[in-house]
Parts: sequence; structure tokens; C-alpha cells
Amino acid sequence: MRGLRAEGYAAIVVGNGEDAEHLLGLAVEPFDLVLLDLGLPGVSGEDVLRNLRRRDPALPVVILTARAEVGEKVRGLDLGANDYVTKPFAFEELLARIRAAVRSSTQPTASELVVADLRLDLFTKIAQRGGRRIELAPREWALLELFMRHPTHVLSRTRILSEVWEYDFDPGSNVVDVYVGYLRRKLNLPGLEPMLKTVRGAGYRLVEQP
Repeated sequence: MRGLRAEGYAAIVVGNGEDAEHLLGLAVEPFDLVLLDLGLPGVSGEDVLRNLRRRDPALPVVILTARAEVGEKVRGLDLGANDYVTKPFAFEELLARIRAAVRSSTQPTASELVVADLRLDLFTKIAQRGGRRIELAPREWALLELFMRHPTHVLSRTRILSEVWEYDFDPGSNVVDVYVGYLRRKLNLPGLEPMLKTVRGAGYRLVEQP
């Protein structure tokens, strides 16, 4: 992983399936990509991928393994991997595949985002919850889209500032808290379970209701 860090990636390495599932399940800041070995000790790489896809269908996963058989590749891709790289490999090719997987994850794959009973049309910027239309200001659209692209993830104020306001630093204002408050009042409608919640000391999370 030294090569990835040298390229500017913040890489975290774990050596078994249990630690991988623990890390992915408890991460405060969402990961941009997972490099996954199928031959992990303990919980298998296939089980890690299967469980991850139940929680997060969108997180890019690149399998990196010595298993080169066609059947293994088909199985890994069918389980939800975005790409499959076999060892030995050229590092430059791996970097290109990582860039492609991350890039594709940021592109809209449909005209609508759906989380539980909440819907956002990406073209018209019209939101609905439980069939009720929600009027949103432009910055509220961008904020809701960010939350809906990362459901159940805790998003820090720093990340929200970076992605919605394009600030690389905290300007010392409470603009994030103010706009989350606006959005919370519009989403948490009377008679419906609250969806947008505060995680004390960490940020905010859009909760998928059953």
C-alpha cells in the first residue's frame, strides 16, 4: 500500500475479514473505494463483499486476488464488485482501474435517487417524501443529494462544506448547521419517522427507515 499512499491516497490496511467488516461498518468518514482480497482469513472476501453490498450498493469495490479462473471472476463481479484484478499486476494498471471505479461512482446512474420513502429527481430537483412534495432551495437540493448518495453514512461538517459549498476549510460560520436545520424540518414531516439525524461530535446522517 506504500505505492497508493505515494500517489496521494489515504489507505487503511486490515489483514482479515472480521477487521474489514468492522472497519467498513463503523467508519465515520465514508470510504471512496475498497480493494478486496478474496482469500482473507476468517470471514472470506466473498462474504465481506456480500455483506457490504447489503449495506451499501454504491461503494466501489475492486477485487485484487490471485484467483484468475474465469468462474472466480464471474462470481466476484456477480456479487457486486466493480472490477476484478488478478495478481501479478502492473501497478499503473491498478491505479487506472481505481481511478475509473471512483470516477464512475460519482456519476449519476439514474434520473432519480431513492432512500426509503424519500425521492429526489436529479433533473427537476423535485423531492418527495411519502408522496408529499418538498420545496427546496438550490443549496438544500445539493445538501439532500449528498445525503442521499451516502445513506446511513455519518457526514462531517468538513465534508459537507467541501462538497456542497466547495470550502476546503471551516470558515468559522454555522452555515452547515443552519442548512441542515432547514432540510431537517422539511424532511422530518409530521406523522413520519425522522430521517435526518445529528450524530453528536461527528456530523449528520440520513437514516433509512424500514
